[in-house]
Amino acid sequence: MAARLHHFLPLAALLLLVGAGDVAAAGNGKVPVALYYESLCPASADFVVNHLAKIFKDGLLDAADVTLVPYGNAKHGPYECILNNVEACAIDAWPDLNVHFGFINCVEDLVVKKKREQWESCFQKQGLDPKPVMECYSSERGQKLSLKYGKQTDALVPPHKYVPWVVVDGQPLYDDYEAFESFICKAYMGHPPKACQGLSRQYPIVQQVVKAGNGVSYNSADLEELDDSVDGEIEMVQDDGN
Repeated sequence: MAARLHHFLPLAALLLLVGAGDVAAAGNGKVPVALYYESLCPASADFVVNHLAKIFKDGLLDAADVTLVPYGNAKHGPYECILNNVEACAIDAWPDLNVHFGFINCVEDLVVKKKREQWESCFQKQGLDPKPVMECYSSERGQKLSLKYGKQTDALVPPHKYVPWVVVDGQPLYDDYEAFESFICKAYMGHPPKACQGLSRQYPIVQQVVKAGNGVSYNSADLEELDDSVDGEIEMVQDDGN
């Protein structure tokens, strides 16, 4: 009996190590997704509420690492600066994506419904303490966050042309941003989530891309707009139909 137990223990340890490796690989294999947006931009609010919010419900979030970057030049009015800072402070106060996205989604839903002045109601709706955000957004901290997101936005290569500006796996999606789920499924190297079923026929075909020095790629149709100071390489990319 003791001999059998002696042989069993190393096998059990090996199985545990294999299982742990699978978990680690799954955790490190998410597709980076970045959304650059303005809080009062109608198209940005619509994307957050009617498109991005879906992956928090359909399971695709398991394959995506989402980053939100609220920043703009207040072209939608001075109130936009307030809400940009509010949402930046929410991200800072609650680093958990599910928490700060829940709050931001609530605010953007009010923007869609033309009830932006009621944004403070989202604290109660989401069960969140308003203190960290209220102390942040009108303070020096809020201004620093705004500057940080401004630098991130301005550093995009190629530069963003409008909002919402969605980047998946280093590739800006341009006008295809509403198909971002298909791009996530295409880039994900793990076992496809169920949410990817039915999206296979929607995978975009990128005929040619240019990879800039920072890893961001863009379509060959925009080659004429390249900054000569940006080094990159051209490669052909074909859709394999999977």
